[in-house]
Amino acid sequence: MTKKILRVLNGEAVWPPPVWLMRQAGRFLPEYRAVRATTSGFMDLCTTPEKAAEVTLQPVRRFGMDAAILFSDILVLPWALGQDLAFEEGEGPVLPPIRTAEQIAALDVARVRGAIAPILETVRLVRAALDEREREGEGQATLIGFAGSPFTVACYMVEGGGSKEFAHVRAMAHGQPELFEALMEKIITATITYLSAQVLSGAEAIMLFDSWSGVLSPVLFRKHVIEATARIVSKLRERFPRTPIIGFPRLAGLMLGEYAAGTGVQGVAIDTSAEPGIAASMIPADMALQGNLDPLALVAGGASLTAETAAILEALKGRPHIFNLGHGILPQTNPDHVAALVAQIRAA
Repeated sequence: MTKKILRVLNGEAVWPPPVWLMRQAGRFLPEYRAVRATTSGFMDLCTTPEKAAEVTLQPVRRFGMDAAILFSDILVLPWALGQDLAFEEGEGPVLPPIRTAEQIAALDVARVRGAIAPILETVRLVRAALDEREREGEGQATLIGFAGSPFTVACYMVEGGGSKEFAHVRAMAHGQPELFEALMEKIITATITYLSAQVLSGAEAIMLFDSWSGVLSPVLFRKHVIEATARIVSKLRERFPRTPIIGFPRLAGLMLGEYAAGTGVQGVAIDTSAEPGIAASMIPADMALQGNLDPLALVAGGASLTAETAAILEALKGRPHIFNLGHGILPQTNPDHVAALVAQIRAA
């Protein structure tokens, strides 16, 4: 039997819907924290295949999730291109800002294949473990590979870290379009290389995270989110026509329909702010919709979690749907709340 998530991404309405959660391998799990304590830092964990594979598999073992998403980070790509990257405790990612033609020219697409070798080994290890679980009758989980979408990756590369407004990257896109497009071209090329390698190593589906697409005007959204994503999707579909792709244009709002129609993805993930029924009306009836529980409802648990979950299930029943959060799971989440969520979905 084809795995549930692959059936949904092929346009089938499966009931109850399959479920996995963004950032499901993370600090809310004590077993994750135990592995993390054995490493010298976040990037050490990401680039140590045996440990990265272990934390990828933990939520599948504990909760019976329908997918395992590769444990890594969207900023592996700029790191692979040669941009320095550090994760500071309490501060998040820190990179030297890239804002000149010379800095963009120094980014080396040719070094990506070698740099990502440990990530690809993690993919192989996880796929082998999932296949073994399936042979042993312990469930079917789809292995999802991923990358950041080019605009969101560019946000961090230009700003030098996180930001509320991403003013520098937006100013570059508006005021220095040729410079920004040169950066985007390198990111797009490297992303195609990175995701192709993940599929060849065993990923069964791909997800593109455009976490900051919502900061753009409609004109720039069309160019740097829709067109950039469409280029990646087209190349991957050409090489791997049976590998579905999920796009997550966070905070896309009224641009969601254009994104679904223009990118070529097989599934669209929606953020917490999206009304599921309205979002569903904006995309084709046979296109998968993924989402979109509020991560804070999962933190709260109890009656609020039950009601929010029921509302999403009811709104999207009868169409292809993958239950997920509207953003990543929060570190303070009680694992028992995740177990209760999965139980409610399974019993729907």
